[in-house]
Amino acid sequence: MTSATNPLGLAFMKMHGLGNDFVVIDSRGRGAVTTPALARALGDRHRGVGFDQLAEIRDSAEADFALDFWNSDGSRAGACGNATRCVAEFVMRGSGKAAVTLTTTRGHLQAVRRADGLVSVNMGAPQLDWAEVPLARPADTLHLPISGDPVAVGMGNPHCVFFVGNAETVNVADLGALFETDPLFPQKTNVEFATLTGPDRLRMRVWERGAGITLACGSGACATAVAAHRRGLTGRKVTLDLDGGALEIDWRSDGVWMTGPTAHVFDAMLPPAFLASIG
Repeated sequence: MTSATNPLGLAFMKMHGLGNDFVVIDSRGRGAVTTPALARALGDRHRGVGFDQLAEIRDSAEADFALDFWNSDGSRAGACGNATRCVAEFVMRGSGKAAVTLTTTRGHLQAVRRADGLVSVNMGAPQLDWAEVPLARPADTLHLPISGDPVAVGMGNPHCVFFVGNAETVNVADLGALFETDPLFPQKTNVEFATLTGPDRLRMRVWERGAGITLACGSGACATAVAAHRRGLTGRKVTLDLDGGALEIDWRSDGVWMTGPTAHVFDAMLPPAFLASIG
């Protein structure tokens, strides 16, 4: 692979939301460049850059920008809430706006910067029907026929949410890998383990499909908040404490709003030799 747009290589940014880290490529004005091979090469934390997800910013005729998401194994990700917030903040600062619209596979989404500096994004309405999640066959999404009685929620990608006595003691690595590939989820699934720790407050740990254990997962936090409200454990506005920090989730009539901090860590360039080595 070579860079046709810049003889110096391919520019990228490193960002994170609560330690959920991303490589971001801004492809506006030139067309998408990410391939499964590039995503795998960049996602390798030893031989590449390393990330939980890769986000590529593209031009959009209908919104301020469009976003595509990739996992570190080269597969596509349908949604990534923390990356969406980070990129929205980057675009807002560059444009001088305090609010932007973007488009993903979830459709048109809104993002705003609050007065306290935190960024909120509307992740859209949750998908609660078995076919939308999707599941492989009809099932009650509030009580899946899986050991542990989890809840299924779609947030542009599938989620399997377990409510447990103590999320801190769960073997996320083993159980996450096991349930990610459960036959009930034809596209695999993210797996969340959550414990109610106070009024409208949850402790959540997560295994992301195609990435493994991450410090935070925005769409997973949204799915867990929706599942908790559907189970009668919380109201519609919830704080979730993840390994990397706290996210505020508010399930409103227009969608599930997620609010949290963003961080732009550094800008860098992938050299031509690295790009040429990618098959």
